[in-house]
Amino acid sequence: MSEFEYIMANDFDRAWLNFELDLPLKPSEHGVPNPFYVTRPENPISELTDGLLAPFFRPPKFFFSGHRGCGKSTELLHLMANLEIQKKYWPINFSIRDEADIIDLDFRDVLLAIGGRLFRSYHEQGGKLPEQLLRELNSWRGKVEQETKTIVDGRVNGYEASAAINTFFANAGVRMKLEPASRSELRQVFEKDITGLIGVINNISTAIYSREKRIPLVLIDDMDKPDLEEASAIFHDRREIMMQPNCAIVYTVSSALFYSKEFDAIRDQSIFLPNIKLHRRANIEDHCPEGYETLRKFVQARMDLGLIDQDALEEAITYSGGVFREMARLMRSGIGRARRRKATRVERTDIEWAVTEIRNEYRRILDREDMEILKKIHQDNRLEYDNRFKPLLQLLAVLEYRNGENWCDIHPALRRLVNE
Repeated sequence: MSEFEYIMANDFDRAWLNFELDLPLKPSEHGVPNPFYVTRPENPISELTDGLLAPFFRPPKFFFSGHRGCGKSTELLHLMANLEIQKKYWPINFSIRDEADIIDLDFRDVLLAIGGRLFRSYHEQGGKLPEQLLRELNSWRGKVEQETKTIVDGRVNGYEASAAINTFFANAGVRMKLEPASRSELRQVFEKDITGLIGVINNISTAIYSREKRIPLVLIDDMDKPDLEEASAIFHDRREIMMQPNCAIVYTVSSALFYSKEFDAIRDQSIFLPNIKLHRRANIEDHCPEGYETLRKFVQARMDLGLIDQDALEEAITYSGGVFREMARLMRSGIGRARRRKATRVERTDIEWAVTEIRNEYRRILDREDMEILKKIHQDNRLEYDNRFKPLLQLLAVLEYRNGENWCDIHPALRRLVNE
């Protein structure tokens, strides 16, 4: 598949592509900014940037979260391209989806992914680690393979140490992700010697720092996908272990963890990426011009505004709730309906149809108790920390905003539903 091109659309076909729902935006290249990237009001990612650039005694760890679709992946990519970050750090970014099964994720899987990605990325970029370290890593590899039956691969025999280790990490990662038997066996091996696995990460990190004079920085995306129980097991129960690697790390974590008592484990290093605020608290008619302009730019960067009626655009912004992914979803649905009508532009009726589709989806999955909670939230805009509240946040039925203090409201598509 060819690489995505960031071209403003002049027709519905190209516009449909440009509003792809899962499209993290690559950062600028050669000083030219990504034309689809929109700067958020108050630059909320600056808190994470400042934290990484601040002095420290040990490489920092941060826990980065936000609602599904709020743009976390895009912001991590742009953080990685920040020139000050690149001067201080040797950064790598990867999705845990590529390294492990996010439906069955364990802290040992994450640690193996960190060590494997550090080694493989440095190897692939032509980096040369010290021979002594390669001998130690090769010895560790051999011990792990001797204690397992399912990941031994005789084809690495005769390889130079660097290639053999690279192959081991690649094979172990694939089998951790796809083969439950191998996953269980490797976890048992690492459980007996978790300090050995952390030692591998630290030795690789130290060697990279020695060669590059920059601290390795690992940005792990999609760690927010596991459910609250798994997230708590990794970041609450095993917090001290996850803080041990001798490199800087930004873990994305489930927003549900921020609304649980287990949040205390990550409180001091937590950063939440808020949604775009479109109205003032307790007053949906009091629009925030800056929020509307941000999402207007989000659309204008992707397609000629002549393809959409301006009232329809305002309607889409209002019903997006200030979530980038929801905005893309409404635009895609509206474009699709306009195409089926053989129209030349998206009209308000197309957006209203898209909003109805979202409302119908919620109607199928929300029960009466959910609706009572949502009605109360819509009335007072207060965050309610209970077990019923957290799933509603993950479903985007409830959206959090910041205006000094944090507050929340229901997804705009639900306003009619709670009043029925």
